[in-house]
Amino acid sequence: MAPSKKSRFLVGIDLGTTNTVVAFCENSEPLKDSPLQLFEIDQLVGQGEVARRPQLPSFRFHATPSQFSQDALQLPWTQPAVDGDIEHVIIGEWARELGSQVEGRQVCSAKSWLSHNNVDRESDILPWAGADDVEKVSPVIASASYLNHIRHAWNHRNPSHPLEEQEVVITVPASFDETARNLTLKAAKLANLSHVLLLEEPQAACYDWYARFEQQDNPDLSDIPLILICDVGGGTTDLSLIKANYTDGQLSLSRIGVGEHLMLGGDNIDLALAHISEQKLNNKTPMKAQALGKLISQTRAVKESLLSLDAPEEGKVTILGGGSRLIGGARSVAISKQEVQQLGLEGFFPNIELDQLPSHKRSAVVEFGLPYVSDPAVTKHVAQFLTQHQAACQDALNAQSQKTLSQNTQAIPVALLVNGGAFNSPLIKQRMLGVLEHWRGDAVTLLDNPHPDYAVAYGAVAYSKARRGAQLKIGGGSPRSYFLHLPSKKSQALCLLGKGAEEGTEIRLTGRRFALTLDQPVRFNLLTTTVDALSDASIPNNGSLHGVDSDLMQALPPYVASLDSGNDEHLSANQKRRVEVQLSSKLTEVGTLQLECVDINNDENRWQVEFEVRNQKTVKEQEIPVNLQQSKALISTLYSGSKKQTDTKQIKLLPKQLERNLGKREQWDLMTSRHLFDALALGKKRRRRSEPHEKNWLRLAGFSLRPGFGDPVDSWRMEQVWPLYQQGIQFKNQQGWSDWWVFWRRVSGGLNQEQQENILADIAKYLHPGALKNPQSAKTAHEHGYEGMVRLSASLERLHFEDKTLLANWFMSKATHNEQYRDAHWWALARLGNRRPLYGSQHNVIPVAEVQAWIVRLLELDWNKQTMAAFAAVMMGGKTGDRTLDIPAELRADIVAKITHSKVPQTWLQLLETKQDFNQEEAQKAFGDTLPAGLQLLRDE
Repeated sequence: MAPSKKSRFLVGIDLGTTNTVVAFCENSEPLKDSPLQLFEIDQLVGQGEVARRPQLPSFRFHATPSQFSQDALQLPWTQPAVDGDIEHVIIGEWARELGSQVEGRQVCSAKSWLSHNNVDRESDILPWAGADDVEKVSPVIASASYLNHIRHAWNHRNPSHPLEEQEVVITVPASFDETARNLTLKAAKLANLSHVLLLEEPQAACYDWYARFEQQDNPDLSDIPLILICDVGGGTTDLSLIKANYTDGQLSLSRIGVGEHLMLGGDNIDLALAHISEQKLNNKTPMKAQALGKLISQTRAVKESLLSLDAPEEGKVTILGGGSRLIGGARSVAISKQEVQQLGLEGFFPNIELDQLPSHKRSAVVEFGLPYVSDPAVTKHVAQFLTQHQAACQDALNAQSQKTLSQNTQAIPVALLVNGGAFNSPLIKQRMLGVLEHWRGDAVTLLDNPHPDYAVAYGAVAYSKARRGAQLKIGGGSPRSYFLHLPSKKSQALCLLGKGAEEGTEIRLTGRRFALTLDQPVRFNLLTTTVDALSDASIPNNGSLHGVDSDLMQALPPYVASLDSGNDEHLSANQKRRVEVQLSSKLTEVGTLQLECVDINNDENRWQVEFEVRNQKTVKEQEIPVNLQQSKALISTLYSGSKKQTDTKQIKLLPKQLERNLGKREQWDLMTSRHLFDALALGKKRRRRSEPHEKNWLRLAGFSLRPGFGDPVDSWRMEQVWPLYQQGIQFKNQQGWSDWWVFWRRVSGGLNQEQQENILADIAKYLHPGALKNPQSAKTAHEHGYEGMVRLSASLERLHFEDKTLLANWFMSKATHNEQYRDAHWWALARLGNRRPLYGSQHNVIPVAEVQAWIVRLLELDWNKQTMAAFAAVMMGGKTGDRTLDIPAELRADIVAKITHSKVPQTWLQLLETKQDFNQEEAQKAFGDTLPAGLQLLRDE
């Protein structure tokens, strides 16, 4: 997007985890002298009370319809909500205060949720620890609502120059991945800010610093060739390296390194203080998630007070009682300044050596569903960052010095720029500086930042100035290198875009050609790294080939394209046109990778390649089995269009023949499975040729496509499969129906919520408790594959939790009063009540209160006789670390005690006590099937 001369104002928005800040300047001449100003934001600070504040706290409060009068919520403008939002929402300072008084109605940390890839960020999941009657919104809608509020506040004061017509820069963490950046752009669009730029927050802080620095007399950076930017905000820690270089007397600034995504910031300190306060309150049992959320709101305020310049000696948090004890039941505890400062310094900024790197056990989902890093020591993460970027640091320091640093000398930045709310504390600022000086063995210059809370917003405006030549622009291009993963016996990675590639510059890999079939999906597995050199010391450059370095390369969501032929009707299915293409890559101005396939014979023929983010799990690269092509040919022959292929004997032998070629089917990896499914899919119309044809097609196709996701092309495959549901089966006997339901259970992870609801609507009449009471209806249910329907319904993880709760109550009732299908009912209850879904979003897990009641009933049973009832208790009692999902510790202890004295697998104890992931045997019991080899079930990191 070229700079707009028409924009009257240049606007920067720091869309923060804790606070949102807006700065601006007039787009006037000379632009360099146009002063930067803070835009004070109108917001509710109490009932019917509006005030202007320099920050808009990034909080929402979802009031009940009768909680406040309309006058109490009136802003100076009529504010239409963004599409998809709810009514009776309070945003800003008053919302922040209400959260410390009322449980379960406050939305916070929406920005952190945008980068959380284990939930559906476009589903209504916030507030995470919401009260039962509170309406919820998605992280995207919440973020859009803050931007929408800002737009209305701006337009109220600038009616002739609405915000949507100005040049707007929104800042994001440098570590935000492709998905989080695109969701930020979507939120802006929902707020009617369709044409915005994204800027990395550490760069913004540097732009702000340099704007002040260059106003000095004879500004000189010759003694500061390398700057470390450490930005510790509310939700993330962002690290960047800036190189200052003089060539022929001309200064250039380049960003030469960015850190990985670290969900670590002020929120973690708030949570730690809440835990301290909870212990001081001497609660016999841990607080419920909603109460803890209210406590965190108070500890956040105490932290900010006790880490300030003129901090009092102590702060106080107060927890009110409930009902008639609302006043008399209030309890308060004091937190001292020393406690907060000790926690901040030793817990989050310990004084360590450079070789003390962070622990990477596993990232626990802590308290409110957010996957914070496992090691909260910011200084350890800084040490790791500098270790990974030693080559760039060495180069930057050597360029400005008279002698070259030895390879054994650690290259440490000579200047430090800190930003973010954590560094409002002089103690924390000095600790970070002291640690860096200790590593360097010499003084480090602390660069001036008089306003850590506003620097990013100011810097976003300075960036707009730099785009117009009114200030030095920071170069550096792409902060990462991107690779195309080339599967082969020697797995290799082809560099598509080297680190440092400039924005908007097209990189065409002319030395590589790909033959692609039109109208068929193709996937590109991409890898990325932020390091300068890989383990073998090779440096990624455009078009260079490297061995896959699993320690330093991270997998991106694969890119998927379906190259449209223009629907040439004269081409038959067997005449699909193939085209030779080259890959073109480009770094966009909003910091995302643009990948295109370009026809080598016609440069105008381009196909955009979009990355697939739905249902992604980590998949290990696999080799193609030797007999795979032979097996696919066999399937194609038996399910071909030839009417001669009606030999049921050969069809019956097909499963055994495939295992003879490829090994036991439980060992087929994801690649093998999907290749087999694609061959079966071509013959889906011929599956009805005979009963053995249909039976084996359903069994093999379902097994090969399980669990309906995992491969980037699976979403396309599921689009081809879903129409089969309306067609139904040809041979309608009990076994046929059973195979039918097993097929849909196996691929259910690839179905969307609406499709899953359609299936439930069709089978609910058979699952209803009354279905087995009447002999005739019980017979009908059995003939229609009742047990298969039970297991299928429990596998539909995208159903709303109210539907799941209803099903679970049905199955609980049947299992406790009827022996018929008892194990299937217990299994279904286990799957429905499971705390860790296989593919569904965590927000649709059945509420913990319901699960507790079921566990109490399960504990009354004899688990020696009903092992599956014990398994259901284990699945519902598994520990996640999220207080909104976990059952009380004392109830889990009851399950542990009963397992210890029952004849059930003692390995289940680990699932209850250590948040350990399932092994394949347990996974098969839990989810009904093993998963394809190479598909990781649950994330370890």
